Amino acid sequence: MKKTRHPRYARHRFPAEVLSHAVWLYFRFPLSLRMVEEMLAARGILVSHETVRQWALKFGQDFANKIRRRLPAPGDKWHLDEVAISIAGRKHWLWRAVDQHGIVLDILVQSRRNAKAAKRLLRKLLKKQGRAPRVMITDKLASYAAAKRTVMPGVEHRQHKGLNNRAENSHQPTRRRERIMKRFKSAGHAQRFLSAHDQVANLFRSSANSNAAEHREARSQAFTAWAEVTGVAMSF
Repeated sequence: MKKTRHPRYARHRFPAEVLSHAVWLYFRFPLSLRMVEEMLAARGILVSHETVRQWALKFGQDFANKIRRRLPAPGDKWHLDEVAISIAGRKHWLWRAVDQHGIVLDILVQSRRNAKAAKRLLRKLLKKQGRAPRVMITDKLASYAAAKRTVMPGVEHRQHKGLNNRAENSHQPTRRRERIMKRFKSAGHAQRFLSAHDQVANLFRSSANSNAAEHREARSQAFTAWAEVTGVAMSF
């Protein structure tokens, strides 16, 4: 009996297993498009890096949205931080929020580092999460306090650089990808890529305190969830 092709992958020359695997490689690991091209070529799959880029554009955010809906409810403690990134020679700011477990809640690339930009992040978080946190932890940037007074006045706000290491550490994978990709091409490019990248990282994230058996179990569950999200079992 001929296997039914998932409608998501209709009109693609390569099997769904190849497309989903290429997207997984690109967003899961610090690989450039040409590196993914070469890894596929090692398995006899000849595609160009531009084809991989188109697959990532088409499927990446869709997969990320499905992953977001599957993840457990976020914690009630939000850590917010912003970091400078250079895009086309101009300084931009990557705003990121994570919960106390290290799960990335959302990111927002903006050209400003002020109260208006902080408000945009908080409003986006409230819309996506559907509820306010119990505690919001930030560094001492005054923009956070001004935004909180307007958007989330009843939330406890702790401002201390030492308390916000979790959010600051969450920027490290982005820095690695910046180097591999030789910087983002535009603010939209950074927003699109990181929105998908962080959700894939959330799915495959394991606790630093887990033992080997727990790590393998968490990884197995992540692979199962990825197969359900993509409609394709991982077979590579």
